[in-house]
Amino acid sequence: MLSIYAATEHHPQIDEIIKKEDRLNELISVLDFLENRPVPSAQSILIKNGEINLPLDWYNLQAPFLLPQEIELNKANLLGIIFSKLNNYEKSYEYLNSHNPSLFTELDFINRLQQGFSIDSAELISQYSPFEEYRLMHNNAILRHYASSPENFDLEKTIYFYEEAIKSAPSEEHHAFTTKHLALLCIDIQRPGLAIEILEKVNENQLSKEAKIELQHTFCQAWMHQLTIPYDQNLLEKLKSTLWSVLQFYEQTDRKVETGLLLLDAAHIANISESFSESLGYVTRAIKIFEAENLIELAGNAHYRKGTLLYTWAQNGNPQFFRPAIESYQEALKVFTKEMAPDVFADIHHNLGVLYSDIPDEEKKKSIWAGIAVSSFDAALAFYTKEKYPYQYGMICNNYGNAFTKFPQAVLTDNHEKALYYYQEALEVRTAEFPYERAITLLNFLEASWDVGNDPEEFNEQRFLDMVKKANEVKNLVDDEEMNAQAEKHLNLLADLKQVVSK
Repeated sequence: MLSIYAATEHHPQIDEIIKKEDRLNELISVLDFLENRPVPSAQSILIKNGEINLPLDWYNLQAPFLLPQEIELNKANLLGIIFSKLNNYEKSYEYLNSHNPSLFTELDFINRLQQGFSIDSAELISQYSPFEEYRLMHNNAILRHYASSPENFDLEKTIYFYEEAIKSAPSEEHHAFTTKHLALLCIDIQRPGLAIEILEKVNENQLSKEAKIELQHTFCQAWMHQLTIPYDQNLLEKLKSTLWSVLQFYEQTDRKVETGLLLLDAAHIANISESFSESLGYVTRAIKIFEAENLIELAGNAHYRKGTLLYTWAQNGNPQFFRPAIESYQEALKVFTKEMAPDVFADIHHNLGVLYSDIPDEEKKKSIWAGIAVSSFDAALAFYTKEKYPYQYGMICNNYGNAFTKFPQAVLTDNHEKALYYYQEALEVRTAEFPYERAITLLNFLEASWDVGNDPEEFNEQRFLDMVKKANEVKNLVDDEEMNAQAEKHLNLLADLKQVVSK
């Protein structure tokens, strides 16, 4: 619902204008700004001294394009602005086309930004004044940041216009508004440290509560990109406390979608802090919000996050989470289909393949799970091919090999022989450039090699030499005590085997 804040002396004129459109008054509240603090969002319109003013949108309800200040209060202008905020640009055009076409052009920039259309910054309109100079620089940056195609995006010019806008900002609030979007650009280009430096230059003392919260949220976004293993505990604590402050404010101001997105961030932080039940609680709350708001894709993403969370716990000795993880992934697949999101579809099937092959169950059902696992691994490899995605291909093949070592023994085939095939496929792409990944697969290959069906009457010299070679390679690849101990164990067993067959 839109809110118009105005001194009571202007209420009769505003009411008269709104009555020109049937039932429009049901979508608008006209409030006295002396008694009601205007909310700084795109859903607010301010009337001051007989002119229309539009506050900065700290609630992220529309594209961050700045409109002119002090627009004359009349029927055409007010109704044109109202209908644009209701996303009825045909009615907005109807009122403004002949009375104020330049204002409609400005409003249409927002429409085109929100529709994802490419916009040439040469179309921008500006008149000389200090505010207009700032607005021109800010809007140039916004169009270049959010409305450029990959082919014509110019990072250097975009940053230049952001910096010029910051220099000419007419207030701390405007300075902070432009700085936030420059920081988001820095995060987009994987420079979170620069984003933090930029944000720290803002003087928060004179900012509104909403502006402070949005800057805190932007800090969190930058800090999230700085998280690497081993995790910095001080950074984690800072993230937790700041996210909690932002989350509380979003909940208090009924910002449901942003609350849901923030809950997913909070779940990630809780998970890597090993607060597992807390993490699950956050994800579950996010799913409820997205489903209640009918945000299908966001709900699907949250189910995916929940599945991955439960998958991690299941793989770390918590068998009660196998089935819930599978259920969450299956919910995610309703959104991330092979046609709509082939990479996510493949990632989910890779994880499902691991879950199906590891899930504890009675022996007679193991073959059913094995068949489903094979189907999922094949779906993952259909996208992550050796030629296009060698790293992912190697990871999936390694796990596919592991799965075959756990399947019930088939009547007509040797599962361990199949495991060796997939380990060998993984080794083709897991070169010495990836020493730990290669060492893991080499050790898996060695383990499976002992269980391959061999002719008891004949010593397989070729396999023996291959195993010795692989065990020695592990010792030369990594300086890892546990891995080297496993390699040494295999070498000792091979030496014992050689001694036996030599007698």
